[in-house]
Amino acid sequence: MFAQAGKVLPLALPTAENVSWHAMTTLLEVKNASKRYGDQLLLDGAGVALPENCKIGMVGRNGSGKSTLARAVVGEEELDDGDIIRHPRLRLGYLRQQDPFEPGESVLDFLLRDSGQPDWRCGEVAAEFAFKGPQLQNPVATLSGGWQTRLKLAALLLHDPNLLLLDEPTNFLDLRTQILLEHFLKHFRGGCLIISHDRAFLKSTCTHTLELSHGKLTLFPADIESYVLHKDQRREHDERVNATTAAKRKQLETFINKNRANANTASQARSKKKQLERLNLLTFAAEEKTVRFHVPEANIRRGTAVRCENLAIGYETLTVAEAINMEVEHGSCTVVVGDNGQGKTTLLRTLVDSLPACGGRFRWGYGCEIGIYAQHVYSTLPANQTILEYLDDCRGPETTTQTLLDIAGSFLFGGDAVQKKIAVLSGGERARACLAGLLLSPHNVLVLDEPGNHLDVETVDALAEALKKYTGTVLFTSHDRHFVSRIADNVIEIKEGRATLYPSNYRDYLTRVEKECDSLAPDNADRSAGPSENKQAAKEARQQMRRARKEISTLERKIATFDDRKRLLREQLLSTSDAEQAQRLHQELEKLEAEIESSEHRWGKLQEEAGSD
Repeated sequence: MFAQAGKVLPLALPTAENVSWHAMTTLLEVKNASKRYGDQLLLDGAGVALPENCKIGMVGRNGSGKSTLARAVVGEEELDDGDIIRHPRLRLGYLRQQDPFEPGESVLDFLLRDSGQPDWRCGEVAAEFAFKGPQLQNPVATLSGGWQTRLKLAALLLHDPNLLLLDEPTNFLDLRTQILLEHFLKHFRGGCLIISHDRAFLKSTCTHTLELSHGKLTLFPADIESYVLHKDQRREHDERVNATTAAKRKQLETFINKNRANANTASQARSKKKQLERLNLLTFAAEEKTVRFHVPEANIRRGTAVRCENLAIGYETLTVAEAINMEVEHGSCTVVVGDNGQGKTTLLRTLVDSLPACGGRFRWGYGCEIGIYAQHVYSTLPANQTILEYLDDCRGPETTTQTLLDIAGSFLFGGDAVQKKIAVLSGGERARACLAGLLLSPHNVLVLDEPGNHLDVETVDALAEALKKYTGTVLFTSHDRHFVSRIADNVIEIKEGRATLYPSNYRDYLTRVEKECDSLAPDNADRSAGPSENKQAAKEARQQMRRARKEISTLERKIATFDDRKRLLREQLLSTSDAEQAQRLHQELEKLEAEIESSEHRWGKLQEEAGSD
């Protein structure tokens, strides 16, 4: 059975009959999978077995076939060849990027409709994602993207999956929601297969790494950082061995050519030829092309790049933040952070005159040449233009055609690829085209709104390396902690209508936010007490939690029985034509509803005592 944020789907696909399962049960196996789109081969006899309770991060270049494989796993895509074999006990929960919500429904309405569970159970699971009390009645349409992702995760959990398939779950999530999702996944008792380009998120949540490359699947029993290190070391080793082998082959070939015609040394030449035939180069997959970024510089300045004086930002009917007073220095790399909806993008749009200021003023320093990358600009590119035509429109008057072609090639648009129409490009290719256009003109200030979105791990790393070497000024937003940690030396936090500049690196800010999130955890001990007091307090807390959870369990069974009885009474009430019987059923129903309300009230109190959050 397959749980998704919408319904549970039974799939008529290959079963696990006659399959020998390992000591650790294999819940899902991809066997000899092949898939081709036109000339592009995505899966080439790929295979992997996913054991239960294993948390796996799936990586691969944009367009390598990760999402195609995910759709095949849930039955939305047909393989050209091969099988997806599922254990009978597999309950797969699939977190879609598309929204499964209906117009006008509330948080609780959606959970009830999606799961078919009683309201008390929906409330219990929703509380794990910080939906409590009146928040359950909030319209889904008013929630930010981060809160909607929380809601979809709660819906998945209500289906009781034992394997989660998450496709880019951190897209557009703010830092605190990312940390909450990490906490959830770390404590989730089942397994996970997470498709993501966010290395920090994968490192925090996954113990194994699955790479899709050149149509093959490789499962590595370590986290993403260890896997990348192992892959680099292996390639370096193979290249050193091949270099030594090639030198030896050249030496033998020289000897053979000099001595094979000489009767005195011909036998030695034949011996050397046999040695040569035994010397083979190691074979390994060709290195996939990587974007090479070079950020052009011009007219580097010193002093203040931009100064804000009592600046207010927002829209005609809504001021998002005000009283912003700060200065950003030339040569700095400053990240703008904050929860979704606090005004990160609004601040950047105001500073580049895409939005008018609501009050106060800001001023750029003399000689600032600003390059802008907007969060959704890739979706607004002229669809009928080729890549070459688009880049030609972007280039400055002094940029030669050869420079344009060189930059296009460094962004993997070499040869005939520059003649591709923008309409046929993937999201990642469009993002690369936007960045290439930005870099065709020299700028000493870069304002970048989520530049890493839709870029794969290697491309994001290449961008980070280029920005580290850039001597101009960078002001940017990003949800990718690995990327931000590498380049940011200042932090602007927008929170509760205020913006504050912290002259410290992002790692310090990240540590502070993680401590804030940890302090909200229900099992967080009172560290101000002494060791003996802590032990006693912890013991009493555990005893209280056990008592509360025991009573919760009893109440849940009782409420479930009440719900069944309530449903039966309503059916009898609707079907009876006897007035006296109807009155009796109505009275019994009212009494039962009062008991349910009382039990649910007690259940809510016990949840607080037990530390459910």
